[in-house]
Amino acid sequence: MLRLVPRFLWIALVFLTVVPRYLWRRLTAGRLDEEARDRLRGEILASTLERLGATFVKFGQILGSRPDLLSPGMIASLSRLHDDVPPAPFATVEAVLAAELSARDRARLTVERAPIAAASVAQVHAGRLDTGEAVAIKVQRPEARSQIERDLAILRLGARVLDWVPSLHLLSLPGAVERFGEALANQLDFRLEAVNNRRLAANLAELKGVRVPDLHEELCTERVLVMELIDGVKATHPDRLQGRKIRRRLAARGGEAVLKMIFRDGFVHADMHPGNILLMDDGTLVFIDLGMVAEIPPEMMRPWIETFQALGANDGQAAARLFYAYAPFVATRDYAAYERDTIAFFDQFEGKRLGEVEVSEVVGGMMNILRRHRIQVEPVFTVVNLGVLVAEGLGKQLDPDLDLVQMALPYLAEALERAPAGQPPVREPPA
Repeated sequence: MLRLVPRFLWIALVFLTVVPRYLWRRLTAGRLDEEARDRLRGEILASTLERLGATFVKFGQILGSRPDLLSPGMIASLSRLHDDVPPAPFATVEAVLAAELSARDRARLTVERAPIAAASVAQVHAGRLDTGEAVAIKVQRPEARSQIERDLAILRLGARVLDWVPSLHLLSLPGAVERFGEALANQLDFRLEAVNNRRLAANLAELKGVRVPDLHEELCTERVLVMELIDGVKATHPDRLQGRKIRRRLAARGGEAVLKMIFRDGFVHADMHPGNILLMDDGTLVFIDLGMVAEIPPEMMRPWIETFQALGANDGQAAARLFYAYAPFVATRDYAAYERDTIAFFDQFEGKRLGEVEVSEVVGGMMNILRRHRIQVEPVFTVVNLGVLVAEGLGKQLDPDLDLVQMALPYLAEALERAPAGQPPVREPPA
């Protein structure tokens, strides 16, 4: 416990500077509307988390994926958080490789000294096998486990204290920190990432032109992963791909892959941002970095499909009922007002064809209503929603004519037919 004291004092000092900084920014910014105030709060929170270090940045990234809890202004500010940190010295990388691999296996690898990516848990180096094959080598930082365990202990304490604040209770911070801790613990064992990689590879095998990197199984350990090096364009820069035909093919393949993950397999890449998607000139799409995945519980598949159908059908009354019935936490005191707001929101889409309505517009508007009425969404479904939004956003950049809702219809019909009986609702809407 004593080892936490210096870190705790540093965190307390950082937070003591937050309030004066926020008040000064408010005073000097003049009159701000609600959205501008939220953006300012988000900017202050994001910069504070960056000062506190990589574990807190990761927590901010997860909070930034919860539009049912945070306003669009705060989400936009948190979205700039990146888990980029200075690389560890190459001697440290060599020490981990020597500890994890046999002398014979280590001799098979030539590793470039400068990493091609560096984050809080690991960094990635390009290299070659003795066969000449180009590989990507993911190596865990030696200090990662102790740093994460220390920061999680402090986060748990802080979450319990903040949970007593009524306005923060809806965030369910203690539970969020526990789920965050479990996710980070899984990321510390690369053998679990290898399992995720193999499972997703098998799930995507039936889709042409969609895959994950091949692993070199004999060189994968708890702290080292060796896989093929993919020569592709990150989906953060889809404009670098030439050829309308290839771009349309990639858009369709990405949409099909995400819909299959969600509605057929119930096994979803849980860190599906454009930086973890590679696009190749031959029309192949590759998902990378599978340290975090989400599984839709079988008993929740039917309620989730019914909710998605209600959103797709612009059925505000059904959407309001389903989100309310299966919410893990509800603090609204006026269900009728919540239902009216939901119906009014969907009324604006009346008469529009499926292709004229974007998923992002529907989901974003619904999340705003849930946040205003203090109704939480099951965390796994925020991951699912994020996957859908990434697929649509990237797809529209590659092919403006992409209609993800239309693509989803056969998956929905098949999934509903196969889904087991749903979990009973947590609560029934008041009469």
